[in-house]
Amino acid sequence: MNLETKYWHLHNHQLFNALNSAELKQICLITNFKTAKKGEIIYFSHDESDRVYTIKRGTIKIVEIDDKGNEIVKDILQTGDLFGQFTLVNQTLDEYAVAVSDYVTCCSFKLADFEEVIERNPVLALRYTKWVGFRLKRMENRYANLVFKDVRARLNSFLKEWATKEGIGNKNEIVLKNYLTHQDIASLICSTRQTVTQLLNELKDKNILDYSRHEIIIKNLSALN
Repeated sequence: MNLETKYWHLHNHQLFNALNSAELKQICLITNFKTAKKGEIIYFSHDESDRVYTIKRGTIKIVEIDDKGNEIVKDILQTGDLFGQFTLVNQTLDEYAVAVSDYVTCCSFKLADFEEVIERNPVLALRYTKWVGFRLKRMENRYANLVFKDVRARLNSFLKEWATKEGIGNKNEIVLKNYLTHQDIASLICSTRQTVTQLLNELKDKNILDYSRHEIIIKNLSALN
């Protein structure tokens, strides 16, 4: 990808759009771009532990492999989000990122280069700090849900948040493109695939939603309380 294309890819990104043209061009010199189609793996933590990624376009899921070899979906990330060594702290996680939308574009930086850019750009440093704070807040909310909500309430909250972020339609009918398996949803709300399937079927029987492998139709958002 040439420098001009890189420039325009970064120009409208929420993390970099406050920088001037000269600063953006400097960042372009250290940026690599990667594209992937649905189902392709973008990042392995062990192979690329020295890089930080930001999503320019598309949706990915972060999958962690536990001690027993099970694959657990940790998070769903979309345009503007960062992943990889985003904490700027040396750590080794056994995880990978896989594209779940039809097409994904990411840009990446070597960790050392990214640290230097942040040191030279106070505005970028402030935005990055806010992003990390937002990410931590999301994690706190997830932990609070685990402590204070049962699995039914966690599923309902997950569906409402998903509908708010990505749903198409109105309060009477919201359509979601379904790129998650029941096991993926179970991992995200700390439940089991069997329980998620049972609860989704109950919601379907109550005519609150309908679902298939390709889409979820929420017919009564207010009923997800």
